[in-house]
Amino acid sequence: MTNVEQGIQSQLRNIERTYGKTIEELVRIVTSSGLTKHGDVVTMLKQRHGMAHAAAHRVSLVARSRQTPPAKDPESSSDPVLKEVYDRLMEAASSLGNDVESSPKTGYVSLRRRKQFAMLQAGKKWINLGLILPNHPPSKRLESAVKWNALFTHRVRVATTAEIDRELKTWLNEAYQAAG
Repeated sequence: MTNVEQGIQSQLRNIERTYGKTIEELVRIVTSSGLTKHGDVVTMLKQRHGMAHAAAHRVSLVARSRQTPPAKDPESSSDPVLKEVYDRLMEAASSLGNDVESSPKTGYVSLRRRKQFAMLQAGKKWINLGLILPNHPPSKRLESAVKWNALFTHRVRVATTAEIDRELKTWLNEAYQAAG
């Protein structure tokens, strides 16, 4: 268990001790409220249950993670074509430098240098490549990521290995360079 995971577990134990309810009971309160937006849940927990902001924030995150089915992990794709696309995208990212770190998350893989510059997430028909390229206007292929994932500026849907071309590798490299 990492230090971050240990810290979260400690925070959850403190929440249970401070508010006299298990995390499962608090998640049921959130679920039964019918609220789904993070801010609304945090406000409700603070107002109705007297929770501190940090505690309400953590309970909201736990409740949302349990309510939302995780996205498909790109590494475990059963589609051989998408698995090959994923492998080739990882090769392209790894070839950018020996400081590229891949960090599996729930449903996606984060690509980092000093900070995150890209991510890979499996879809049904393609691998989503999220990129942080603030100075690039969106195009047909380099879509705006505003409605998809607020942590990224752009998304490229990659369905075949042929789409991992010079243009895509240039975008990936630019995101990598900006993260260093």
